[in-house]
Formats: sequence, structure tokens, C-alpha cells
Amino acid sequence: MAGRKIDVGAGRDALAAVSSGAAARPQLATAVRYLLQLLDEKAPGNSVEVRVPPFGAVQVVQGPRHTRGTPPNVVEMDAPTWIAVATGAQQWADAIAAGRIVASGTRADISALLPLRP
Repeated sequence: MAGRKIDVGAGRDALAAVSSGAAARPQLATAVRYLLQLLDEKAPGNSVEVRVPPFGAVQVVQGPRHTRGTPPNVVEMDAPTWIAVATGAQQWADAIAAGRIVASGTRADISALLPLRP
């Protein structure tokens, strides 16, 4: 993940604010980016792009490297969905069934990597 690393304390504080319902937009952004950072640490690689617009994106999972155009394996969702599946508050399959996650490509199912343990 590009950019500076989010401190564990700051990431946990942002997640706590989100879970309490008192998160301002900057805290929501920090929580999303922190969870993307944890995913990148858990499954480094370049074969799947996980997008949570407008807050961030990360390429993860070992496999064929993607360098130009739209990646062949893309997962995209909104911030509340990402936080829910990344923390285990919602199951991947339920979010897919509800149409809250758009996943395309043979490697786009990242459910085995979730939930993350901050």
C-alpha cells in the first residue's frame, strides 16, 4: 500500500469511533486505510486490487503481476461494507449476495483472508 503507514493506535482508535457511530469522515478514512494496510500485510502481492472508493485501494495476493489498465481481479465496495467484512461484522458471502461487493476475476474471492485481526 502506497503512502505512510498508519500507526496501530490510530487505526484502532478510528475503528472504535466507527463502531460507536461517532466517526467523522477523516476517522472513517483512517479506519478504511488501516484495514487495507492490514490486508496488505496479511496477503502481500499484486494479483488482486481491492478498492474502497474514495478512501483507498491496495493490490494484494501473490500471483500474476498487473501493471496497466484495469486489473483482471478487482474487488470493490463502499467503506461501511469493507469495514464490516474486514472486521467480521458481516460475512463475505452475505455482502456478495446483497450486492454490496462487486468482485470480478478468478482470484477476486478474498473471503479466506477475512476477517482481519487488528
